[in-house]
Amino acid sequence: MLEEGKSRAQVAKDLDLTRSALETWVRQARADAGQGPPGVLTRGEKEELTQLRREVHQLRMEREVFGGLLRQGEHVRFAAIQEEKAHYPVALLCRVLEVSRAGYYAWEGREASARQKANAALAEQIRRVHQDSRRTYGSPRVRAELKAQGQHVGRHRVARLMREAGLRARRRRRFVHTTDSKHGLPVAPNVLARDFNPPKSNQAWVTDITYVPTREGWVYLAVVLDLFSRRIIGWAMDHCIDRHLVLSALDMALKGRCPPAGLLHPSDRGSQGGFNGSSQHSKLRSCDGCEESSTGCPSWTPSHVIARPSIRRAAALLARLRQPRRVREGCLTGAAGCLTHLSTDPGKAHLGCQ
Repeated sequence: MLEEGKSRAQVAKDLDLTRSALETWVRQARADAGQGPPGVLTRGEKEELTQLRREVHQLRMEREVFGGLLRQGEHVRFAAIQEEKAHYPVALLCRVLEVSRAGYYAWEGREASARQKANAALAEQIRRVHQDSRRTYGSPRVRAELKAQGQHVGRHRVARLMREAGLRARRRRRFVHTTDSKHGLPVAPNVLARDFNPPKSNQAWVTDITYVPTREGWVYLAVVLDLFSRRIIGWAMDHCIDRHLVLSALDMALKGRCPPAGLLHPSDRGSQGGFNGSSQHSKLRSCDGCEESSTGCPSWTPSHVIARPSIRRAAALLARLRQPRRVREGCLTGAAGCLTHLSTDPGKAHLGCQ
């Protein structure tokens, strides 16, 4: 249209373009025709430059992915080449991972040693235990579970195999204190006296509260734990932290266990979890012979020793739910599954694993 003698303003108006957009088109057309000023790239050159940038970005990502393997032993790098040779040339992989092709082919043709076979079998057991824990176990708990299954292995070996397999426990967020010990409510006497090992079930329960972060805000979780079995026997969740939360958890435990007379219920001195108001004691007193107890010091509680590890695991499991709205609204299908898992799995506390 410009060659027909029309002005640029008229062409821009006819094509419904801005003046600057038309100028860009004109410059690009002249560059493609070889008539542009020096330094202006043709459309083909721009596409080639974009493709090269993509390839450089891909190479950098591959370098970052394989870079961590350079700190591993040769057998780990050889195994990585074995997995990736369907996607990349062996020569390229050997050069990137700084091993010789002769060394790789010799490793590939060599039969696995007895130690390597044992490590492969143990790694599969470790992966199964880690998966059964819903990826909340680290190497100490995995080793404790293997020991309970009759598999005696060293902690460094378990940690090394987990590291090589890319398995690790989910990290918990910074702990937020929910205990309010500065209140004017009456405090029960310290009857437990740090005896955390009752001889049988339903003799002593502990209670604690924690929080679960969601995209909609905090959800608070209260649990009741049997000191003998270290199992969660009652729980409740709500978006408010008050006495109704812990009473709901206690009500679940009472209905599920129906404890005999003489049940001791120690907790911290918090105004919610400590059950320190007379109205909060009503459900405990409805069970004949139940006795309340709290610690004498607000900064040290049985929850820190016993309940806190289990409740942290519960919060870690719930935090893995990718449907926070369902948790906030009280639809506890997934949450109940997580807590039921914990109610049948004491977390190896009885094995000395904290």
